[in-house]
Amino acid sequence: MNKEEAKAKIAELSSIIENHNYNYYVLANPTISDYDFDMLLNELIALEQQFPELILPDSPTQRVGGDITKEFQTVKHRYPMLSLSNSYNIEEVKEFISRIKKTIEEEVEFVCELKFDGISISLTYENGLFVKAVTRGDGTQGDDVTANVKTIRTIPLRLKGDYPDFFEMRGEIIMPHSSFNAINAERDDLGLQPFANPRNAAAGTIKLQDSKEVAKRKLDQYCYFMMMDEDKMIFKNHYESLMTAKEWGFNVSNFMARCNNVEEIEDFINYWDKQRKELPFDIDGIVIKVNDFRQREILGFTSKSPRWAIAYKFKAEEARTKLLSVDFQVGRHGTITPVANLEPVQLAGTIVKRATLHNADFIEQLDLHYDDIVCVEKGGEIIPKITAVDLSQRKEYSEKVTFITKCPECGTSLVKADGETAWYCPNTLGCPPQIKGRIEHFISRKAMNIESLGEGKVEVLFDNNLIKDYSDLYDLTYEKLFGIEKTIVVDEINDITRKVSFKEKTANNIIEAIEKSKSVPFARVLFALGIKYVGETTAKLITKSMGSIDNIINATVEELTEIEEVGEKIALSIKDFFADERNIHIINRLKDARLQFEQEKKVASGNQVLSGMNIVVSGVFSTMSRDEIKQLIEDLGGKNVSSISKKTTFVLAGEKMGPEKRKKAESLGIEIKSEDGFLKMIGNIKTENQNPSYTQLELF
Repeated sequence: MNKEEAKAKIAELSSIIENHNYNYYVLANPTISDYDFDMLLNELIALEQQFPELILPDSPTQRVGGDITKEFQTVKHRYPMLSLSNSYNIEEVKEFISRIKKTIEEEVEFVCELKFDGISISLTYENGLFVKAVTRGDGTQGDDVTANVKTIRTIPLRLKGDYPDFFEMRGEIIMPHSSFNAINAERDDLGLQPFANPRNAAAGTIKLQDSKEVAKRKLDQYCYFMMMDEDKMIFKNHYESLMTAKEWGFNVSNFMARCNNVEEIEDFINYWDKQRKELPFDIDGIVIKVNDFRQREILGFTSKSPRWAIAYKFKAEEARTKLLSVDFQVGRHGTITPVANLEPVQLAGTIVKRATLHNADFIEQLDLHYDDIVCVEKGGEIIPKITAVDLSQRKEYSEKVTFITKCPECGTSLVKADGETAWYCPNTLGCPPQIKGRIEHFISRKAMNIESLGEGKVEVLFDNNLIKDYSDLYDLTYEKLFGIEKTIVVDEINDITRKVSFKEKTANNIIEAIEKSKSVPFARVLFALGIKYVGETTAKLITKSMGSIDNIINATVEELTEIEEVGEKIALSIKDFFADERNIHIINRLKDARLQFEQEKKVASGNQVLSGMNIVVSGVFSTMSRDEIKQLIEDLGGKNVSSISKKTTFVLAGEKMGPEKRKKAESLGIEIKSEDGFLKMIGNIKTENQNPSYTQLELF
């Protein structure tokens, strides 16, 4: 293929791929399988690698990220990004409409839209190409975050249709709940402090230096306002402009309404005040705008905000109560998290006794004192948090809350890493909650899966001096376990305790589960060790690349950073872990217990019947465990996904399949395949050197 042919083919592929992106991410109506899409993208990548001079800034390949931004350039807005006036009750909305009616004598139509709780962004387009993304900043100037914004799939890089030569599109970058929950679960696994809410997570993500990391976090964006020079404006009203923007390829919310009076506006507000909990993202109110652009021009602006729009803010459920004390909890990686103990108060249908205080900086910002009367909200309707202090009720000689300097469990002086807000206890192998936390991580389902040891049993074994680290698990015997009893606290918030007893069946189940864990694959063993920053996916990549635990122990930082997704921070954490002789001693004991510390050399099955398929596994199965089924799916070319969407090929359903998953699959028309149906589908499988748990299994 010559250069001209390559140029034409690249243009054709780019157009096809972006159209499929639009169908999937904006219209939620995919018209191609994941496999076929990947084949198109791979073809484009190969052509661009062959002809790098033909790579365009709007190429679909640029969405995966890779650019590093050491410093974000400050850019002055061509059109100022003003903020909206806020209202907190319907009376203020009525006053807003009344002021407008005094100026505009004719009929006024309003557009009501969701107020997304995210990060405002201005997108510049020239000749149909996306050229720049700038944050709101102070409204006059903001930061250029173009490289990071390119990774957001719902932002078009090239427009379609009849568009102006130049304009700006204003919108909101958000983090959907699914992305937020996944990131916080990963951060928890890595011993990092979770994000407080999706908005903070989105704000932190959009300012990351590595756009490849931004791409992984799966941000989303909705457009809500078009800006262009007055003499170039081609629309008569706001609603028309947004409907046309949708045709050009922009992601515009379907949840908007044109209203003619305050009653219709109030109905829209009341509806979404209740329904917002069903949305896959956060909103914090409703925006009400005059629709007609000519009427907007008459109404004009104040120095800070337009006179033709207002934001109605939903009232967060809030309660006031007294701060009694502060506990400092220690995580499995030593992170110190302050938790407020409160006088019990009713909030959002539950009794709240405790609330997160995040970190030392948060306490300092609140200027928190003991016995303060504090305002408590449920952040994201889930986690109680203190939002403010009533200084008018502060006692004259109340004591200021200060962050501790020593670990509350082992007395070790705390440390703080450069660039981080969290304080840590560095006594990793001698601090009881860290030890217990690492053991609980070690036995967890995604790690060694010693499920019989859950529900507080680790604490009982630790307190009875039967385990001091996770290698001690493999020295346990029935005789050591039988007869142990202890009452433990299972819910501090509601003061619930439970008696844990190791009777005959319990002891036998634990010994059997520990023995079974010896066949867990190397990647899960590495993840189970609890090395800071080494999550489940990273562990798989490391074991696949290095092959054995000894190779990992002896690898240099440079060799480790050559592995996909392993940066210097992860590499240094791995080296620090294995530089500690106590950890090496534990590894040697685990080797003696015959755990899997080498990567299995599998012969890939020639049967790739599941290639290109996205499969959700739900329920309990008779022939194999869920983990074994998931491994089999991967061996046959399929992809395991956790949630059902239009991209799901089918759901593999065992007994006790989740009713919500079944309901969603049926609503989307996704096939629900039985265990027998699945086994017939994949045919006769005979593989060599596979996981012993299904090596001898022949499926017909």
